[in-house]
Amino acid sequence: MAFNWFNRFNQPKTEAEQASEATQPDAQPSPSEQPEGADETESANQAAIARAKIALEAIKQRQQQEAAPIASPEAATSDEVSDEVEPDEIEQPSEPVSETPEPAIALSPSEAPPEEAVVETDESSVPAAAPLPLWIQAEAEERAARLERLKATAIEEEPEPEPVAAIAESPSDLPLTLDEGFLWSTEVLSAMGRRAQDITLEEITWLKRLRQGLDKTRRSLVNQLKAIVGQGPLNEDAVLEIESLLLQADAGVDATDKVIQALQKQLREETLPPEQAIAYLKKILRELLDRPLQGSHSVFFAPEKEMLNIWLITGVNGAGKTTTIGKLAHIAQKSGYRCLIAAADTFRAAAVEQVKVWGQRSDVDVIANPGQNTDPAAVVFDAIAAAQSRNTELLLIDTAGRLQNKKNLMDELNKIRRIIDKKAGTATVESLLVLDATLGQNGLRQAQVFAEAAQLSGVVLTKLDGTAKGGIALAVVEELGLPIRFIGAGEGIEDLRPFSSYEFVEALISG
Repeated sequence: MAFNWFNRFNQPKTEAEQASEATQPDAQPSPSEQPEGADETESANQAAIARAKIALEAIKQRQQQEAAPIASPEAATSDEVSDEVEPDEIEQPSEPVSETPEPAIALSPSEAPPEEAVVETDESSVPAAAPLPLWIQAEAEERAARLERLKATAIEEEPEPEPVAAIAESPSDLPLTLDEGFLWSTEVLSAMGRRAQDITLEEITWLKRLRQGLDKTRRSLVNQLKAIVGQGPLNEDAVLEIESLLLQADAGVDATDKVIQALQKQLREETLPPEQAIAYLKKILRELLDRPLQGSHSVFFAPEKEMLNIWLITGVNGAGKTTTIGKLAHIAQKSGYRCLIAAADTFRAAAVEQVKVWGQRSDVDVIANPGQNTDPAAVVFDAIAAAQSRNTELLLIDTAGRLQNKKNLMDELNKIRRIIDKKAGTATVESLLVLDATLGQNGLRQAQVFAEAAQLSGVVLTKLDGTAKGGIALAVVEELGLPIRFIGAGEGIEDLRPFSSYEFVEALISG
């Protein structure tokens, strides 16, 4: 059964998984494993380690079960061959070839080749060489001295390491170790309701990448937060310092004001100790990120099975639309959806070739027009027809990068929407805006115009692994009123996943 990334917290369990739940132990350690008198922190740490060990063993068992069907046909074939072949018919190993040279054939002196024997001579019988001129001897001595100086001052060049891929294409290629990142990932997933036995290696790998992508923001933010709340209970001065931190993290003025107002309201009711203050701040950030889902936007964002879903990908040039489409196609393919890509970006040079490459990497067909400067709406028309004939479940449409002030390109989006409504009236249509997180507040101005013209369903936040500041997610949600649907934290095909506010906040604010 394929792992559905779009709906991973509501996947039906197989009969084997349901049967294993009754036999597998719970993730909590037994009372005998806990030392008497251990405080709550020590007990919590032991419980976390126990859950991580169970998750690790479950992942290894699944890997062994997946590898077993591959090895069994080969073993069966070898058994059949061994049964059919009689012992007498087995070819005996050949005799080792003797390395003794054959006897040499005597040749006449005229036929014998000249021998390259070293002739030993008496040094006294060799006439002494004529002494070299003084100027040649001086040059030789100077050259030798210069060579010695170079050797003395030379730095040994270390052998260049073999190039290693930055991120493995498949999570199964990564080593399984019970390190700090594995422990943190299992705790985050357990807090979200995932049983230790159900945690997958793909989820662990993704959380590690997300945390690594937000590492720059997290280090500065967490260290300063701990310095602020570590001075004592949260007070008004500490709240003002937190306000400055959020603004520096690109959270935006509106989102920062909401966070500070919530903190001040809590302060009027009670004084929070340091640990509770950070926990309460995480809760406020999660509620802020999930606020658009309380309105007209659906909480779950996933293609519906056995029907056509059309996702229109929009954004400015350089935001990563084509790359995002390739990664979305990869997720859909791995999640068990029949997927198709429409290369409707006919304005940018080599855009069609780029999306074809991503289609090959994700094993998804691409519908494109072989001509140049063709009508994007015509490509979309052909792609919808192909999707309907193939019973495709998800059609991803790559559109041309456009600026918000280019009226002709913005009108092209409306034309594509009219084609979709006419050709696929019963399809579920979503429009996603790809936003470069490194642009910060500048990207928000562009996104506001797109939100008005493209009937957006959500935002795909990319390039969080670079110089981006994680607080931009808060600004996107607060100022655009749109939910974040997907988040990218790397250049690899596995580095885009559905957005979870809990995972994001924990990766942004974790010790």
